[in-house]
Amino acid sequence: MDHYEADENEYMHQEDDWDRDLLLDPAWEKQQRKTFTAWCNSHLRKAGTQIENIEEDFRDGLKLMLLLEVISGERLAKPERGKMRVHKISNVNKALDFIASKGVKLVFIGAEEIVDGNAKMTLGMIWTIILRFAIQDISVEETSAKEGLLLWCQRKTAPYKNVNIQNFHISWKDGLGFCALIHRHRPELIDYGKLRKDDPMTNLNTAFDVAEKYLDIPKMLDAEDIVGTARPDEKAIMTYVSSFYHAFSGAQKAETAANRICKVLAVNQENEQLMEDYEKLASDLLEWIRRTIPWLENKTPENTMQAMQQKLEDFRDYRRLHKPPKVQEKCQLEINFNTLQTKLRLSNRPAFMPSEGKMVSDISNAWVGLEGAEKGYEEWLLNEIRRLERLDHLAEKFRQKAAIHEAWTEGKEEMLQKSDYETASLSDIKALLKKHEAFESDLAAHQDRVEQIAAIAQELNELDYYDSPSVNTRCQHICDQWDALGVLSQKRSEALQRTEKLLETIDQLYLEFAKRAAPFNNWMEGAMEDLQDTFIVHTIEEILGLSTAHEQFKATLPDADKERQAILGIHNEIAKIVQTYHVNMAGSNPYTTINPQEINTKWDKVRQLVPQRDQALSGEHARQQNNERLRKQFASQANVIGPWMQTKMEEIGRISIEMHGTLEDQLTHLRQYEKSIVNYKSKIDQLEGDHQLIQEALIFDNKHTNYTMEHVRVGWEQLLTTIARTINEIENQILTRDAKGISQEQMNEFRASFNHFDRKRTGMMDAEDFGVYLISLGYNLGEAEFARIMSIVDPNRQGVVTFQAFIDFMSRETADTDTADQVMTSFKVLAGDKNYILADELRRELPPDQAEYCIARMAPYSGPDGVSGALDYMSFSTALYGESDL
Repeated sequence: MDHYEADENEYMHQEDDWDRDLLLDPAWEKQQRKTFTAWCNSHLRKAGTQIENIEEDFRDGLKLMLLLEVISGERLAKPERGKMRVHKISNVNKALDFIASKGVKLVFIGAEEIVDGNAKMTLGMIWTIILRFAIQDISVEETSAKEGLLLWCQRKTAPYKNVNIQNFHISWKDGLGFCALIHRHRPELIDYGKLRKDDPMTNLNTAFDVAEKYLDIPKMLDAEDIVGTARPDEKAIMTYVSSFYHAFSGAQKAETAANRICKVLAVNQENEQLMEDYEKLASDLLEWIRRTIPWLENKTPENTMQAMQQKLEDFRDYRRLHKPPKVQEKCQLEINFNTLQTKLRLSNRPAFMPSEGKMVSDISNAWVGLEGAEKGYEEWLLNEIRRLERLDHLAEKFRQKAAIHEAWTEGKEEMLQKSDYETASLSDIKALLKKHEAFESDLAAHQDRVEQIAAIAQELNELDYYDSPSVNTRCQHICDQWDALGVLSQKRSEALQRTEKLLETIDQLYLEFAKRAAPFNNWMEGAMEDLQDTFIVHTIEEILGLSTAHEQFKATLPDADKERQAILGIHNEIAKIVQTYHVNMAGSNPYTTINPQEINTKWDKVRQLVPQRDQALSGEHARQQNNERLRKQFASQANVIGPWMQTKMEEIGRISIEMHGTLEDQLTHLRQYEKSIVNYKSKIDQLEGDHQLIQEALIFDNKHTNYTMEHVRVGWEQLLTTIARTINEIENQILTRDAKGISQEQMNEFRASFNHFDRKRTGMMDAEDFGVYLISLGYNLGEAEFARIMSIVDPNRQGVVTFQAFIDFMSRETADTDTADQVMTSFKVLAGDKNYILADELRRELPPDQAEYCIARMAPYSGPDGVSGALDYMSFSTALYGESDL
């Protein structure tokens, strides 16, 4: 209050001086009229009006009130619109009351004098207004008002020769003072070196013209007014000079405002570029997943093992060559997203919400779908290979058994359809009957083979064998032929039985030979079939089982050889009887087609196949031993790598939540971990090589380890992602700490508090635990307030608070960040206190690219005071901070 009283006393002293000066020198009154009129018009033009005669145009008080509103930025009481004297006095009194409310005591100046057009009082009032609103607030080095303005002029003109500002009258007569002020701030407007002190008219006209044209300072005096007066009017000079002060002071404010806007716009442009980069990377990754999943879901089976092996090789190429870069892109996408969110929080911007379907969670869900398709495709490939292997084995087995059976049935129908018994003797009939009995025994013995052939054909159909039609045709032909043989055999048996009573003699030896030779022959055929039968095994136990069965078979060979010799002995006995008793034998043994030569041939074949079988089993045993070695080799590495990855995951988790050293120490420690983990990649590659050998050997299980290659791959990808994500979190914490000015002790205190309330030790605080923490700090939480805070720390509504969000919240209220109001105020400075801004003003004050950025995004101004081309900087400022839509 004392400060204003001192100013008021100064005003009164100056008013007394003004009164005496006016009476002594009428030329000063002319200068004041011209200067004060120009000063008033420089402000009134902002409201779209002006005055011509200073004592006449303020008489009704309307323009006087408008002037005060423009220069103060405040609203005065509503003016009276009547034309009567009382209305005019009321308006002038409202203006004088407003001046008085600003701490100015008006002495000898009344509303009646102003309404009556008293020039002296009107000029005195305008001078008081100029002092209060244009000069009083000038402050330079702890001096204010007139002294402050004088000191400012001295400081600015100090470097210029022939300029010595000591007062506001004769020091300005030569015009060099005005030119020096302009050149000091805008050197490109005046060539100061060409000015002469002895040419005041040129100097003054140059300064006044330049100021009016380039600095928006109206011409308040003519050069003749100053040069033609021994002592120019001090108040006119002070008024004119104060306009220079405010013009250059405003330019400095505009520069500061422009710098702030440039800073804000640069941050916004950088963030927009980061958002565009994220959107593109997310779109590319999702498109790759979208194109890859249909390929993995295409499970069209192939007919051959070679084609399926090619599919498996293509899948290995995908795993080895195509997927790893996409794993890196996914990790980089998450890191970019976290960095962008951190920058947005630090610049007080709203959290970034990617386009629909491009959230980090959407990427993760799509990735889970991709890996699910991968697993399903790999399982299908292996199952298909097993199926084709089984089909090839069954098809070969079917062909062998069918060929043996077809060879056996060849000629059987013709034999059963013969009518030889009709003209045969009794002995021949009996022989035919016995022969037929032997055939039926043989026929029954072949029943199992026919059933085996049908069962194999059925299994081939069930496994969708590609050549099933030909298999079915052949099987049907065998079954039909078998049924026909049964019918024919039954008919021939009945025919022989009808004539059996006519037949009495039969050679028992032939019969005995036939009865013993037939099963032995079947045994040999079965043995040959078994010895030539293909086999498929997957374990060493299975091959040992086959070897044991083969050894058991070889143990029966001595008894079989005895049976063979016994059968051959029967034949030899027949020959001996024939030779001894000279029996006339018509043809061969009537009871069987088997002869000793055939028995010996088949026996030799069995003896030949035995060592071949030994060799085949020995080779398979060696292959299974090699497979077992591959299993153990893979297991020995997998059983080390699996626990190692789990240990590293736990160590990384401990580093991220424990408080050992500074954040830089933790970051260094994590990067060392990352380096050691990357160096471990060679062991993973070695394990991949062993896994490829296992798959090439068609090994499908491994009892020596619980770890599969898929487990190791997933664990490795999770380990790389976790270490990269943890490093990114520590980097964001460092960025937050530096931007917010958080000390290491505060950071440790934040971490200790966070760990204390993270009761589940997950590295993320539940919403319930966070609420307990806020209450412990003294927050009086209501449901709405807690929901508002959670929307800040958990913008994605995941129900948890990360340590980064926790730090942001704890340091938010003390952070020195730009706000929408600050940016709006800066724009208002550039606009000259208008509620809108023009494109030319933006281009004049801002760099070209940022000026065009603003012009392209600002909406047209729709206020009542707008002009053509007016732009709305207020809505643009709020939109920068997410408070409205651009």
